[in-house]
Amino acid sequence: SSFPVLTSQSAGIIGMSYCAWPLIGAECGVNADVEKHLELGKKLLAAGQLADALSQFHAAVDGDPDNYIAYYRRATVFLAMGKSKAALPDLTKVIQLKMDFTAARLQRGHLLLKQGKLDEAEDDFKKVLKSNPSENEEKEAQSQLIKSDEMQRLRSQALDAFESGDYAAAIAFLDKILEVCVWDAELRELRAECFIKEGEPRKAISDLKAASKLKNDNTEAFYKISTLYYQLGDHELSLSEVRECLKLDQDHKRCFAHYKQVKKLNKLIESAEELIRDGRYTDATSKYESVMKTEPSIAEYTIRSKERICHCFSKDEKPVEAIRVCSEVLQMEPDNVNALKDRAEAYLIEEMYDEAIQDYETAQEHNENDQQIREGLEKAQRLLKQSQKRDYYKILGVKRNAKKQEIIKAYRKLALQWHPDNFQNEEEKKKAEKKFIDIAAAKEVLSDPEMRKKFDDGEDPLDAESQQGGGGNPFHRSWNSWQGFNPFSSGGPFRFKFHFN
Repeated sequence: SSFPVLTSQSAGIIGMSYCAWPLIGAECGVNADVEKHLELGKKLLAAGQLADALSQFHAAVDGDPDNYIAYYRRATVFLAMGKSKAALPDLTKVIQLKMDFTAARLQRGHLLLKQGKLDEAEDDFKKVLKSNPSENEEKEAQSQLIKSDEMQRLRSQALDAFESGDYAAAIAFLDKILEVCVWDAELRELRAECFIKEGEPRKAISDLKAASKLKNDNTEAFYKISTLYYQLGDHELSLSEVRECLKLDQDHKRCFAHYKQVKKLNKLIESAEELIRDGRYTDATSKYESVMKTEPSIAEYTIRSKERICHCFSKDEKPVEAIRVCSEVLQMEPDNVNALKDRAEAYLIEEMYDEAIQDYETAQEHNENDQQIREGLEKAQRLLKQSQKRDYYKILGVKRNAKKQEIIKAYRKLALQWHPDNFQNEEEKKKAEKKFIDIAAAKEVLSDPEMRKKFDDGEDPLDAESQQGGGGNPFHRSWNSWQGFNPFSSGGPFRFKFHFN
């Protein structure tokens, strides 16, 4: 459809030697260079070397501005290159120079029909029929007239449907028209408006992008594309499109006002993401709270901001806050994999293993190839199993994200409380001995980074069953084996000494 319609008339003209034209044969000596350009251009066109052929036809037109064959061949190359806008003036020039050249008029009618210029196209087809056309040209012109008439009817129906608010019907009519009038920018803009009304912004963007290329200096299309991307939460693409608008018109009021808003929001989000990469989660949270204040009217920015705040709280080991914010996100988007993963991690810190497993399993349903989800689920399952045995964090009464100083402090307090020398009753003493050994074991595991990591991953480093290769548990010892052990010697200015009987 991009190539000209070759009729017997046009085929003969394209192949005709320049000097064989009766009216200008006498000028052969003067226009020998034009003849060479036309012949060479014809060979290059036949070989598919379009750029080189175009250069030859440019030279031919420059050498003889009244040579309609040079214009027609150049139009042929433009169409082969998909440059219909450039071809149209050349076809018009051909018709001005040779009114009865039906091939050029028929081809121009085709282009005008694609551009949606139905009245102009019909005029060309009617003139073809009046200019003694060949049989094929007559059939083609009549066929195109019928098609153009059908497009006129559909356009009228589309406009009526749009005016009455029946946007779905308008889209149906416009779909049919745009199959023929593929280069009609106005109809694409009209269909974009219908898509917006029907809640299909991405389809609207597709039509508006086409319209921005079909119509020169289409600032309105760029503005609408930018605002649609902005409403979808895609601030980066929004910024890119509004910049295109300002390139065409730097004083465009709506584009400039929108540009300032998008740029401000974009800067906040970029800054927040950089803070997250640096591990500065509190500062990043503050930035995302500013994002929500900057753009409170578009829900997408609130959801995305809360999703990232949820992530920050989870990474910053603030499980209560993370669970609260992640849950807010999941109320709006139940299948949000990022929020599910971050809430699952927060649940692990809170030792809510069943809930963590459920979140990981839900996330896995939507992204089964995510290694992070798979590893998180396996860890949660190990920790659940571990929690049913001995939990060193519970023994010391500290959170899973407790610092080493907190662990040592809790240990000292409990060791002092449960030291067997504090109990006289034999049964109470035995109970205290067992408790004291557990407290010492908990301190040993949780104050050693390597052992603590194993425990956090669901493996008890002091449990023979969970250790490969078996072996005894070095901490499953009697009370007597702890005689002389000073449980309060780990750091700090205080030293305690106990005497044992």
